[in-house]
Amino acid sequence: MQQESPEEIIPQQNESSPDRLCRKIGLPIILITAVCIAVLITHWPALSAQAISFDDGQYLNTNVLVQNPGWSSTWRFLSEVLEPSSVEGYYQPLAMISLMLDYALGGRESDLMPFHRTSLILHAANTALIIVLLYLLFGQIWVAAGVGLLFGVHPMTVEPIPWVGERKTLLAAFFSLWSLIFYLLFTIYYSKTTSNKRQATKFYIGSFAMYFLALMSKPTSVPIPAVMLLMDYWPLNRLNWRAVWEKAPFFVLGGIFAIITYISQTRTACTVLPTEFGVKFVPLIISHNIIFYLYKMVWPVNLSSHYAFPEPMDMSQPMVSAGVIGTLILILLLIFSLRRTRAAFTGWLIFFVAILPTMQIIGFTNVIASDKFAYLPSVGLLMALASFLVWLCSIGKNIVKYVIAIIIVISAGAEGAAAHRYLGYWQNTISLYEYMLTLTPDESMVRDNLAYALYIQGKVDEAISHYRAALSFNPYQADAHNNLGVAMEAKGNFDEAFSCYNQAIRYKPKYAQAYYNLGHLMQGQGKLDEAISYYNQAVSIKPDYPEAHNNLAVVYQSQHKLDEALTHFREALKYKADSADIYYNIGITFAMKENYDEAIKYYNQTLKIKPDDAEVYHNLGAVFMKQGKFAEALTCFHKTLNIKPDWSLPLVNMARILVMHPDPNIRDVNEAAVLAERAAELTNYQDASALSVLAMTYAEKGQFDEALTIAQTALSLATTSQKPELAESIRLQVERYKQKNKF
Repeated sequence: MQQESPEEIIPQQNESSPDRLCRKIGLPIILITAVCIAVLITHWPALSAQAISFDDGQYLNTNVLVQNPGWSSTWRFLSEVLEPSSVEGYYQPLAMISLMLDYALGGRESDLMPFHRTSLILHAANTALIIVLLYLLFGQIWVAAGVGLLFGVHPMTVEPIPWVGERKTLLAAFFSLWSLIFYLLFTIYYSKTTSNKRQATKFYIGSFAMYFLALMSKPTSVPIPAVMLLMDYWPLNRLNWRAVWEKAPFFVLGGIFAIITYISQTRTACTVLPTEFGVKFVPLIISHNIIFYLYKMVWPVNLSSHYAFPEPMDMSQPMVSAGVIGTLILILLLIFSLRRTRAAFTGWLIFFVAILPTMQIIGFTNVIASDKFAYLPSVGLLMALASFLVWLCSIGKNIVKYVIAIIIVISAGAEGAAAHRYLGYWQNTISLYEYMLTLTPDESMVRDNLAYALYIQGKVDEAISHYRAALSFNPYQADAHNNLGVAMEAKGNFDEAFSCYNQAIRYKPKYAQAYYNLGHLMQGQGKLDEAISYYNQAVSIKPDYPEAHNNLAVVYQSQHKLDEALTHFREALKYKADSADIYYNIGITFAMKENYDEAIKYYNQTLKIKPDDAEVYHNLGAVFMKQGKFAEALTCFHKTLNIKPDWSLPLVNMARILVMHPDPNIRDVNEAAVLAERAAELTNYQDASALSVLAMTYAEKGQFDEALTIAQTALSLATTSQKPELAESIRLQVERYKQKNKF
């Protein structure tokens, strides 16, 4: 007897109709909840992961829009369509807004948990949506839950959760799955009586809206209309011209986003057309990736965030030849399977169509494949698997169902263990890159990122070693040249640092960070005009570069170009509104302009962010002194000493107020003497200011000989240290003390 094929079971869709779902909602909810709990338990270690992966820097560490949550940043994300300024690559506003919201909830480079929490919730939600989709398609909740479990705990789903920059993958999958579910509900209602056509229209609009949101999250969702058409062929069995026409608005929208993606990717990052590396390589790349992804799904070992292109990219390379041979065999098997069922062929075709934008036909990254690329496309393979299991359950006895259940549970357990083990490498940046380096020891980008992580931890020599190794594998890598320059500057090798920064600019002319680093190098060497030139280059390339604006302003401030300094400090503040350093620098600039009220305003703003900053309290006290507000000044100096008790400068200023104040309720010569003596001791009696005030206290007590001796020592120190204004002030003291006159 001929066995019943999967698609012969599919027409029994009445079991999964909306009416029946409403009546039997309990079991699906229980199973979906159970699967989601298993997914959360499996991926729970992701919440403590602190690894910074390849492009996380531009998505978080240096992204001023993410770091400044608000409507202004939101509008920038939405409106910068053809040339996003805060992240290199394509238009992905919803993903960026999502990260911005997590930042507002406390996510930081030092605490990634809020980001990972949202990502884990999204992954669990995506697992639930896959179960719902499979249940609607095949009407078997146990099968749908089992297949959903295999997806949710699979090691290949790990990568998008702890990788902050891959929020876009999870978010796009979330909206894409909703789009497919709404489309499926549309077909169910549309096939019923005319009275349900209005409800069908609502689901159609919902599907289109979800597709739009998916594209706004990540443009790799473009093929979803083609996926819908393939679903019309199987398992819905409704492919006709009407079905094709239904997708027309979807294809138009997808085409628009495809154009936007190409333009924005080309303008802000790079795209490599097939003609640039040879069209003959396209079938080799596709064949390699088809077998590569299937192999990793079946046997998920040695997973990595960086799968390098095989070298050489021809049939002499075993992975390439295996891909070509395996693809040919796979295609023959799939064609042969059409004699029995459309499930295998169409399920694989859905996977292939969905993953096609990331197949590197048009190059946009330096890896040939990536686990995250298979996240959403795997739904096609899951459909084929679910169909096969439904068929097995329909032709077998209960023992077959139990065997299937046992196999699923054992497989899920093995997957979960592998996922848990893989997540262990994501606990910190160094362990992640050291693991990747064991798989691809000759990859320059992996070494560059490992070196940067080592540098951050102060292991400069190790970092330099890895930077040099990275450049030996790829001498054209601008980031590695730039980062090596930073390490060389830290070691004091300024000439080599200068050369490295210039090499980085040579290979990447619009490299704002390299120009910034050159400015920092010149500033440190006192070459202020050159520093200004480089900083200006940096902000012209990247206007929202707060560090460059701030440093440029500091240089202008040191040249007493105070208006120019304020302009750039304010620009820096626009993009880094929570920076205490910038507020403090603005306060100093206003104090230099003798605009003391504004200085006080910005010092107080600084203290709101850094309430225990002794230097700010001292400068605030100094401004109050210049305004004649001595009581407020004394309060500030007391707070300074509470934080930093061994700092001589506030002691000197307090002593000066107490010895010179005209109000007898404030004036206290004895206390001033104690403070001045303490300041002199802390500076080993080598500070002219401290000795000057100490001399005043002796003079106020009538001990003019001691005062004269101390003042003469202070005068000598002030003259030697080339402080002419202080020296002149002390010279007047000496003359008074010679004449036995107090101050």
